[in-house]
Amino acid sequence: MRFIDLPMLTARTELRIRQRTIWLAPFTSPRLQDGRGAVRDAYTAYGRGLLIIGVLTFWLFGWLLFRWVFQPQWLSRLPGIVAEIVALAEIAGAFTLAFLWAGLGWRYWRHLREGVARTHPVLTLEKLYALSPKAFERYVAGLFRQKGYRVVVRGRSGDLGVDLELTGADGRRAIVQCKRYQNTIGAEIIRELYGTLMHERVIWAFLVTTADVSDAARVWAAGKPITLIDGTTLLEIANSLHQKNRKGVASALSVGD
Repeated sequence: MRFIDLPMLTARTELRIRQRTIWLAPFTSPRLQDGRGAVRDAYTAYGRGLLIIGVLTFWLFGWLLFRWVFQPQWLSRLPGIVAEIVALAEIAGAFTLAFLWAGLGWRYWRHLREGVARTHPVLTLEKLYALSPKAFERYVAGLFRQKGYRVVVRGRSGDLGVDLELTGADGRRAIVQCKRYQNTIGAEIIRELYGTLMHERVIWAFLVTTADVSDAARVWAAGKPITLIDGTTLLEIANSLHQKNRKGVASALSVGD
């Protein structure tokens, strides 16, 4: 059944649901979409380091094996100072690689175990209202960070209403406007946000509020690179991320037990 055949109330409800479901879909990497991403995130973050250290370790042990097993004659004919330099390089290389492996392993496990701590508690709307504007911005920033984004908290005078700046895994940028309101958000605020989006030259804009969003505002935002997150949706998102991150970290930790 097409929208044109539905009553206006049903169309508005459908529009509201569609806008909820794309809160991060426009530029979210698929690997960040499930709650069991803790291990994958850790591997992605340290994958290059593992590769580099692994290659260096393979080269060093290959060289030591070659020296000890085959004992090439040319090594014994090296000048004394050169032979000492080679020996010192071998010792220094072994200690350096051991230190790098230990540091990489420590950071990996700290990343996993701090996953639960980074999961923000789910606050009620009443508690969200009680936050200061800056605290609310930090709370919203934490939710986006749980989705894997780099977040810069702006929210200063002259930032044209941009509270948060997001950068996705592919380098694309988006902006977030946080509204700790009790009154319904109208279309005029969405029009201002759209103008800010154009000025900032980003691919997407998010309005995150503790209040409701009017039907007129939702209709105006339809078809534009804007996602509206009202108070009810914000609670649903926070609860979903909280549960998924806890499950993901618990699953990751159980693998190593």
